[in-house]
Amino acid sequence: MGTNGLHLIIGTGPLGQWTARALLEEGRRVRMLNRSGQSSVAPDGVEVVKGDLSTPEHAMTLLHGATVVYQCAQPPYHRWAAEFPALQAAILAGARATGARLVVAENLYMYGDPQGRPLSEATPYAAHTRKGRVRQAMTEALFAAHQRGELEVATARGSDFFGPFDRISGEQSFLSALEGKPVNALGRLDQPHTFTYVADFGRTLAILGTDKRGVGRAWHVPSAPPVTQAEFFALIEAAIGRKVRVRPAGRLLLSMLGLFNPTLAELPEMLYEFERPFVMDSSAFTTTFGLQPTSLTEAVAATVRWAKTLGSHEDAAAHGAPTASR
Repeated sequence: MGTNGLHLIIGTGPLGQWTARALLEEGRRVRMLNRSGQSSVAPDGVEVVKGDLSTPEHAMTLLHGATVVYQCAQPPYHRWAAEFPALQAAILAGARATGARLVVAENLYMYGDPQGRPLSEATPYAAHTRKGRVRQAMTEALFAAHQRGELEVATARGSDFFGPFDRISGEQSFLSALEGKPVNALGRLDQPHTFTYVADFGRTLAILGTDKRGVGRAWHVPSAPPVTQAEFFALIEAAIGRKVRVRPAGRLLLSMLGLFNPTLAELPEMLYEFERPFVMDSSAFTTTFGLQPTSLTEAVAATVRWAKTLGSHEDAAAHGAPTASR
C-alpha cells in the first residue's frame, strides 16, 4: 500500500495538530476531521471537515479515499468505558473498508502497574484498572485485525504528555504558573516519571504513517529521560522566571472532589503512575528511525511561550481535545 495519497487525521486536538505539521513538512496532503468541521489553529494547507464517527457506516464514508488514517481522538475522560470501544471499532472498520493504514495514538494503560520497573514495548499487558482494561482490549483488537491481514496497523504509545495546543497541561500547569496561581499535581512529587512532548508524539505518528518499517507493532514515543514532578516544575520556574507553587492531590482529596467532578473521579485509579517510579523506555524507536526526543528544557520553554498566548487568545485552547495519554 502506498502512502503518497490522502493522510486523514481524526481529531484536531494537540496530537492531531502536531501530526499534521509533521506530515506537511514531508509534503503530504492532509485532511483533519472533527465534529464541528472547524479549527482556528489548524496549520495552513490542511483541510478540516466535519464528521460523526459514531457508527462503522459513518466511518466508512468519512474515511473513504484515505491512504493513511491517524486515530488521535477519544471521548471525554469520564466516558471512556461507555464510548471509546465503539468509537475505535468504527474507525477500524472504516480504515479496513477503504484499505488505509491505521496509525493509532495510545497511552500506557494496558501495561498496568509496572511496580517501578521500566516499561518497554515487550512489557506484558496486565491492565488492572477500568480504563486500562478498555485500552488493552482496544489495542488487542487492532493487532488481531492486522494479524488477520485485514489492514496495516501501527501504534505509538506516549507517557503523560504536554506541549503547545494541549489545553489540559496548558491551563492547569503552565498558564496557572504564569498567572502566579497554584499548579495542580498528582500523587508524589519525588518519583521519577517519563513525560512525553506532544510535538515528538506527532512526529512519531507521522513516521509510522509514512515508513513501512513501523507497521505491525507498537512503538514508544521518543521521550526525554525521566524526571520527578518537582524537577519538572523547576523547569517551568526557570522558563518563567518566578517560583511555582505546587498543590499535589492524593487519593482522598481526588475522591472527595470526584463527587462533584466526573473527570476527577476517574483519576484515583491511575495514581499508581505518580506514586512510584513510572519510566518508559523509548529507545527502540530512536534506534530504528533516528528520531531523538526534544530536551525537556526546550520543550518546557516552547510550551511556556505558547501558554503566554492563552490569556489574550482564548481560542488557542478551545480546540485542545482530551488527549490520548490521559
